[in-house]
Amino acid sequence: MTFSALVSRALALGLLIAGAAALPAHAAPADVGLLKSYIGDWRGRGTVTGASSETVVCRLSLKPGNQDKVNYSGRCTVAGSQLSMNGTIAYVEASKRYEAAMTSNVAFSGIAVGQKRGSGLIFNLRERDQDEVGKEIGISAQIVLNAGAIDVNFDVMYIATGEYLRAEVPFSK
Repeated sequence: MTFSALVSRALALGLLIAGAAALPAHAAPADVGLLKSYIGDWRGRGTVTGASSETVVCRLSLKPGNQDKVNYSGRCTVAGSQLSMNGTIAYVEASKRYEAAMTSNVAFSGIAVGQKRGSGLIFNLRERDQDEVGKEIGISAQIVLNAGAIDVNFDVMYIATGEYLRAEVPFSK
């Protein structure tokens, strides 16, 4: 997997939170209010480090959706590649949890479960895969919505060698 493909896949996992779940959601007013407090246009800029260093620049738009959901669309540029993603985030009363689902242009889609921590939300994601030549990689991401900010952090590690990529992308309105 090329550097840009690897970073794009990791960013897709990392940005899963910024959107996602077409599931029935009938949430308590406080839960809906927490989600809606993040509606707006967001910009993020950070650095991906590893064997080389690249700047990552992102835009993210969160808008009101149907049935107390928040829809999102976003785009990031890193290592000459574009990553786009779309989805919805909702509080699902039946399971008493936040769920986010996403689709992207890098063949990644998925659902993540979020937990309320203090006055914010935190989503942790993990995935194992193989690169283009069959080497096993581990991808982990943490997305934190807290105090009117969104922070995306991710790590990609080649299991056999321990080589890794790391990024922190803070977003603000």
